[in-house]
Amino acid sequence: MKYSLKRVLCCLNALALLTANVAIARDLATIKQSGLLIAGTEGSYPPFNFFKGSVLTGFEIDLTEALAKRLGVTVEWRALGFDSLLPALDQDRFDLAISSFGITPERQKAVDFSDPYYCSGGQIVARPGGPRTAADLAGKVVAVQIGTTYAAAVKKVSAIREMKTFPRDTDAQQNLLSGRVDAWVTDRFVITDVMSKNPGLPLQRGQLLFDERIAFAVKKGNRELRVAANKALADVLADGTYTAISEKYFKEDIRCR
Repeated sequence: MKYSLKRVLCCLNALALLTANVAIARDLATIKQSGLLIAGTEGSYPPFNFFKGSVLTGFEIDLTEALAKRLGVTVEWRALGFDSLLPALDQDRFDLAISSFGITPERQKAVDFSDPYYCSGGQIVARPGGPRTAADLAGKVVAVQIGTTYAAAVKKVSAIREMKTFPRDTDAQQNLLSGRVDAWVTDRFVITDVMSKNPGLPLQRGQLLFDERIAFAVKKGNRELRVAANKALADVLADGTYTAISEKYFKEDIRCR
């Protein structure tokens, strides 16, 4: 049977599009052969991941580089907005994403998580005299970062007047300080860092809305990388490396107990 050139080209184009949409995660052997672990993070969530000038730093940055060292590779970082990280991971723009992802059933449908590398919770923060408990949030405007577990938790507080979402957690913080919202919900270690570095800020800590376990994400089904990274994490937890990194940023060991 003969086909026209136009029809053949159409078929080839369709095949190319189909192939482009079938994303294949890099396996551990490929990562080791390349010598690079490509990691995605937000880069604007101190003290976990943030830019100091042009240099990416923070607890999660140091931890990932320690894990990569045990895998025999170095890290190539890519920074994206928080709510873009997991979709980009699914598109194979990097091998793993580490940006304080709380493990949730919804996220587990989309990605595979490592063992947790710290445990924390979402804490209410307000100006002095402001809300401290979930009940106090009734009728209030609450700031959160978009796409986070903090946003999901605040949505469940049905009596709030409004939840305002922001691209970055630091934007939510600034809106609280400027008086444009009544409260901010963030990671309890984030507010510890903010208040320790800025003792004069007019902020008060309130109740934890929830507890959570934090892990890094790999593409669904990338078992080899997840297992190897878990082994590397266990090693740094056992040999004192994790404790040193944690105390550098928090003056305490924040691993799950």
